[in-house]
Amino acid sequence: MLKEKIGFIGGGKMGEALMKGILKAKLSTVDNIIVSDVDKKRCQSLEDETGIKTTQDNKEVTANSDIIILAVKPNIMGAILEELKRDITSKHLVVSIAAGIPLNFMESSLNEGCRAIRVMPNTPCLVGETAAGYALGENATQDDGELVGQILNAVGRSYLLEEKYLDAVTGLSGSGPAFIYTVIEALADGGVKMGLPRDVSTELAAQTAFGAAKMVLESDAHIGELKDSVTSPGGTTIEGLHALEKGGLSNTLINAVEAATKKSKRLGKAFSKQKK
Repeated sequence: MLKEKIGFIGGGKMGEALMKGILKAKLSTVDNIIVSDVDKKRCQSLEDETGIKTTQDNKEVTANSDIIILAVKPNIMGAILEELKRDITSKHLVVSIAAGIPLNFMESSLNEGCRAIRVMPNTPCLVGETAAGYALGENATQDDGELVGQILNAVGRSYLLEEKYLDAVTGLSGSGPAFIYTVIEALADGGVKMGLPRDVSTELAAQTAFGAAKMVLESDAHIGELKDSVTSPGGTTIEGLHALEKGGLSNTLINAVEAATKKSKRLGKAFSKQKK
């Protein structure tokens, strides 16, 4: 369990998923977490669901935290950093989970010596299965990196990377859950079309995706080998794969990751220009 106090600026879906994941993993307690949000009803909802102390005052979070997790939309990050510039000191570790916000924007918006880390998690952290990448800022220490890695690994898997890779992480695993939900929903629709009850079809599709993903993560076999092991000559699976190829599924998913990555890069460039 961490001894550091954790503060969240922003209580939206991603922040909620991460704080609930931290609690579920027993990495911290409700007494050591505080969250701020501009929406009073949202604060009340989070308090009712988790027992975590909430506030509408961002400065109260900085005053009562060692780790500050910036879980706000990219378009208001500049205003938040400006508001908190005098309150955030070198004793704080500042962690951003906002898509596309580069480390140099955070560091140039805060006081000199600011310890910053950029993280791209995803919402499955709520069920302990996040896939996250993170990069260290200029003043972040190895201990800071290990601390953030500990938090992220408690709610899934994380990878310390150079910052230049984080836009691709955003496009793949940050946006990826929505892509996978679409695939699962389509598979379930296919089952319903073929006569399965909706609830059974949805659970079969979801469990199939979960089991296949687990095979990829836990098997030493190449993903192509795993696919081939299901694909008997002249069988049902090769017929289905042929239909997927004709429909362009692989190309569409590649394009989806590329589009989301490029959007993240555009966000980053926009914020970099603001500081010039």
